[in-house]
Amino acid sequence: MTSPERFAQLSAGLAAGVRSREGLVGLVLLGSASDEAEARRDEWSDHDFFAITESGAGARIRPDLSWLPEQDRLVLTAREGEIGFAAVYDDGHVLEFAFSDADELAGALAGEATVVVDDAAGTTAELVARSRARAEPADRFDPANDVRLVLVKLLIGVGRARRGEVLNANGFIRQWAVQQLVQAIRGRFAAASTTARDTIDPLRRFEQDFAEWGARIASELDRPLEAAARGLFDLTREILEPGWSDFPSAAADAVARRLGWS
Repeated sequence: MTSPERFAQLSAGLAAGVRSREGLVGLVLLGSASDEAEARRDEWSDHDFFAITESGAGARIRPDLSWLPEQDRLVLTAREGEIGFAAVYDDGHVLEFAFSDADELAGALAGEATVVVDDAAGTTAELVARSRARAEPADRFDPANDVRLVLVKLLIGVGRARRGEVLNANGFIRQWAVQQLVQAIRGRFAAASTTARDTIDPLRRFEQDFAEWGARIASELDRPLEAAARGLFDLTREILEPGWSDFPSAAADAVARRLGWS
């Protein structure tokens, strides 16, 4: 368990590491690591952050993670793509971060964020402002399109499963179809989404806004693969179709016929 004291200690250690490392100019704590989301932290909260380098310095200094705090307690570090990193401490606490200059984060999205370290030019604060502005459209959905994609992902996923491509089918059914279903629900019933939602990842804290539907979706995912797909299909129609003229009823009927679910 990460206690509030330990969490604060690591935050302070990150700030000290960034300030002392030549070539690093900024630190942004994101999500539950930020000041504005402190009340939401629990024992499973990680440290998500941006570590900002001087312009053009990212590639040169990325191989060096010696600025991370408590080096003697790190049990692993790993890269996720060119600028993404993860680190784990011996007590299981996780760091997930982007380590780059501001230009390399030109497409980044940010919701809750606290600028802890910045340079005189305000490079990091400007980056956060732009990232938050980009995140606003990401929090708006097109439920009519999203529900169509639910049907597509389920149709493809069941076909792959019946072909024997079970691993790939799991991705279509348990991941992509669920993602689109959650987006469709959030878009169709936007007024029910509270400030608890994550403005970047619609699955985060979905159960807090839609407790019954979240529980029922999760229950379907516990079933065998094709049964899960059929359950998600039925839930999609039950939740979204009644009273909604944009629901693609003819397409849903066609999917059911093709899969023998009529």
